[in-house]
Amino acid sequence: MSFSSLSSSASSHPLAPYGWDADWEAEFAPLAEQGLLPGRVVRVDRGLCDVVTSAGVVRADTEFVVPRDPMKVVCTGDWAAVDPEGGSPRYVRALLPRRTAFVRSTSSKRSEGQILAANVDHAIVAVPLNGEVDLGRIERFLALAWESGAQPVVVLTKADLVPDAATLSYLVQDVETTAPGVPVLTVSAAAGDGIDVLAAVAAGGTSVLLGQSGAGKSTLANALLGEDVMDVQATRDVDGKGRHTTTTRNLLVLPGGGVLIDTPGLRGVGLWDAQTGVGQVFAEIEELAGQCRFHDCAHTAEPGCAVLAALDSGELSERRLDSYRKLMRENQWIVAKTDARLRAELRRDWKRKGAEGKAAMEAKRGRSV
Repeated sequence: MSFSSLSSSASSHPLAPYGWDADWEAEFAPLAEQGLLPGRVVRVDRGLCDVVTSAGVVRADTEFVVPRDPMKVVCTGDWAAVDPEGGSPRYVRALLPRRTAFVRSTSSKRSEGQILAANVDHAIVAVPLNGEVDLGRIERFLALAWESGAQPVVVLTKADLVPDAATLSYLVQDVETTAPGVPVLTVSAAAGDGIDVLAAVAAGGTSVLLGQSGAGKSTLANALLGEDVMDVQATRDVDGKGRHTTTTRNLLVLPGGGVLIDTPGLRGVGLWDAQTGVGQVFAEIEELAGQCRFHDCAHTAEPGCAVLAALDSGELSERRLDSYRKLMRENQWIVAKTDARLRAELRRDWKRKGAEGKAAMEAKRGRSV
């Protein structure tokens, strides 16, 4: 079958509203020859999942695709091959390779990543404006979003609670500085402001909605869906936080096109092998680092450091540099926990830097005597 025939077939496929296209159809062809049915995972729950197929939503068991690698477990957004008929549940027989995956480190002490959503085109980071905006948290979300392969979008929710236009403008400017190359939108789901712009962005594929509890994600999802599909609970006045109204990751078709994966509120946003993503979030620091005299400059006290020069001139803020250092250290440590060779290199590097610092202190004492 030619590509044009595949494209025509895919666009008229019952799963087209869920993101099915000619590339997925070509990828699935060998499984179709086995008589299996394509479908997209819309919800996962304890070894079972709901899969939307051309025959409707079926309940399926993941027993035959349970891997040892937690990064390969079935996730909302996956494209799956299921039995064409049978009882309930049926069985997932295979998963198609993911185009993108949003991953964070687990909160457990084990060195594992957790897949939050698969095959995502846009990572929508919801940030509420009814309290202090945590720029460092935004940077974490953006690092994971860039690393996933998706295009991040920051949505400042509850804009109607900001007292005046000037304050709102300053908040947007702060976030734009924190998120270079990322669209920053302001919305008020209560007033309906900005929803049309966000809907236009989400219409271009699959979007995952991310943010802390109380960020207004469920309200935002309902506004995009045009109906109250997701439960909404009031935010606590005492700390501005909400309860986890969304407890599972659900994939929903948007009326204006595209699909949305809503996620539970995230308390922890741990990095997971996101060096490239961190570098993209702090693109201006990475660019400055390329101008340093020494290629292995640590940007602490080295001569000819372009990063420190930018800090002294006010071109770069101390908060921004501290956040960059923190995320780079954290990411390096996460990677080292699963890489014995890198772990040994880090220990040697720490010992070397410790010895250099000790020698510098002793030299300083010698000069002061």
